[in-house]
Amino acid sequence: MALTPNSPSGTSPSSSKDAAAQETFLREVDDALREDQLRTLLRTRGRPVLAVVIGGLVGLAGWLWYNDHQSSLRDQQSETFVTALDALQAGRNQTAKAGMDPLVKTGNPGYRAAVQITDAGIAEQAGKAEEAAKLFAAVSADGALPGPYRDLATIREVATNFDKLAPQTVIDRLKPLAVPGKPWFGSAGELVALAYLKQNKTEAAGALLAAIAKDKAVPDTLRRRTRQLAGQLGVDAVDNPAAAISGSEAQ
Repeated sequence: MALTPNSPSGTSPSSSKDAAAQETFLREVDDALREDQLRTLLRTRGRPVLAVVIGGLVGLAGWLWYNDHQSSLRDQQSETFVTALDALQAGRNQTAKAGMDPLVKTGNPGYRAAVQITDAGIAEQAGKAEEAAKLFAAVSADGALPGPYRDLATIREVATNFDKLAPQTVIDRLKPLAVPGKPWFGSAGELVALAYLKQNKTEAAGALLAAIAKDKAVPDTLRRRTRQLAGQLGVDAVDNPAAAISGSEAQ
């Protein structure tokens, strides 16, 4: 699940409207695209351990978009984007796409990246995995776009192609992002851990999963999932047992 951005200082009508649009993006896009995420069979010592669903990352593009524009959104582009988000919320994906796509040409780099990542997510939801991977790859390779968006697109591309990629390729591409303190530590680290498991490197996988589970900057849903996976590998990833039990009961 996407991280919720800090509220901007001051409370102008414009910033309140944009904050509301951001919350809508985080909630609705994540829900709409959740079902299309990667499923992969974890293996350790030659037997299945657990099938993992990689959490929806597309909503994080909305968080990046918000932070990039919270102090200087242009009204016309903002209204265009908000209208497209409303269509996405209502399940009218193609209407949303038609509304957003012009921003790829007219918007600033932040808008361009957010729209392209969302388009890729819509394609993936429609079962067009190959097309989605190409769209993610295009964002990742575009040096004119902000780095955090490109990193997010790299993770989404690797997640989409995970079953087709050699484990070492996954590790080589994502390990630089799977570092505590980096914005995408949890998301990139989870995929790297899955690649380690494909290589039967259970100790490395367990240690990385435990580090993610203990990192309070990582979204709670991802922390709970990696904590459970680490436990499957015999690694204690619980900092606060009472809180962990409470979180499990709430699911």
